[in-house]
Amino acid sequence: MTSRPDPSLRAERATPPLRPSARAAAAPLALALGLSLGLALGLQACSSKPPPPPPAPAAVVVATPLSKQVVDWDDYVGHFEAQDSVEIRPRVSGYLTGIAFRDGDFVKKGQLLFEIDPRPYQATLSAASAQVARSKATLDNARLELKRAMALYAAKAVSQQELATRQEAEAQARADLAASQAAEQTAKLNVTFTQVTAPIDGRISDRRISLGNLVNADQTVLTTIVSLDPIRFVFTGAESVYLKYQRANENGSRPSSRRAPNPVEIRLQDEPDYHWKGRMDFVDNAIDTGSGTIRGRAIVANPDNFLTPGMFGHLRLLGSGAYTGMVVPDQAIVTDQSRQIVYVAGPGDVIAQKIVETGPLVDGLRVIRRGLVATDRVVIEGMQRAKPGRKVKVIAGTIAPPAPAGGAPPAPLQLAPASAATNASAIQ
Repeated sequence: MTSRPDPSLRAERATPPLRPSARAAAAPLALALGLSLGLALGLQACSSKPPPPPPAPAAVVVATPLSKQVVDWDDYVGHFEAQDSVEIRPRVSGYLTGIAFRDGDFVKKGQLLFEIDPRPYQATLSAASAQVARSKATLDNARLELKRAMALYAAKAVSQQELATRQEAEAQARADLAASQAAEQTAKLNVTFTQVTAPIDGRISDRRISLGNLVNADQTVLTTIVSLDPIRFVFTGAESVYLKYQRANENGSRPSSRRAPNPVEIRLQDEPDYHWKGRMDFVDNAIDTGSGTIRGRAIVANPDNFLTPGMFGHLRLLGSGAYTGMVVPDQAIVTDQSRQIVYVAGPGDVIAQKIVETGPLVDGLRVIRRGLVATDRVVIEGMQRAKPGRKVKVIAGTIAPPAPAGGAPPAPLQLAPASAATNASAIQ
């Protein structure tokens, strides 16, 4: 019986043993592979570093809102206008013989301004006076005739018809005397009209006609006079503002000043402050359908005659009673599309945003009507580093009205037409 060979023995026979020279060559290769693997592991261990520390929180300056007693004002643009303006025209025709003022003078009511040649009118007056004397003589004669006729009629020496004729003659003489006296009075007036006097106090313009020229009654403009103290300020307001005032009057919330109702303050084009004081005295009775505005008027004292008709200015009208308002710097308010946002530092100095409703400027700071409380820590510097949900380093600051640069006076305000309160003032 033949036995099968062991498979393991077959494998040993198939793989011949390494020769001594091959073993010597394989040893350095294994050593090199081990060194390379160890070196790679060492380099990998050296290249791995610990993760960097988190960045330090950004620094921002915060402050609590400043509280002030505030009064809202509505702003308008308008111009000054004379309370009285008169064109001086002659009331009689004639040649100009005298001018009794200097161009631009301040004149008083009744002061002589022009003189027209009075001689033709004096002659007419003399003729009228003579006619009056003649009418008086005629009346006296008619009265004597009537008296005689009445005596004769009592003695039945004249008829009743004769008496009636004498009575009619006396009545006609009386009427003729009245007509003559009226003509005399007209002639006297014409003589006085040859002297043209100032009808009001005010400042006179220049003469429009020279001596020797013919002037026509009620036609030729000799000059003009305007009154300056007091002076009017005329402006127009939107229908929405008119409705706001009317609603406030209905609710009894519209204030009145102790000095005068509806006070106004006015500044001129080159003035930074509202220097001129006045009061409302007129609002028109209809709204212009074309512009949607209504005309208003204020009276302003002008004792030095500094203001002149046609001068433009800005008027502010009291728009609310005094209320406590919170104010922040205008730059602390960020506009996000249609919203206005203020960043505040919340618990843990984490930034949060609050939507606010803003009001007018007061002393260079913006009034916040809604959205903040007095304890909020508002970011007033570093808004670009304040992101909602980010922790920040808080630096305490204060809110104060901005000071003019270099000590210069503040520049005049550029105000927009009012549809709501556009300006405000703090109550000291």
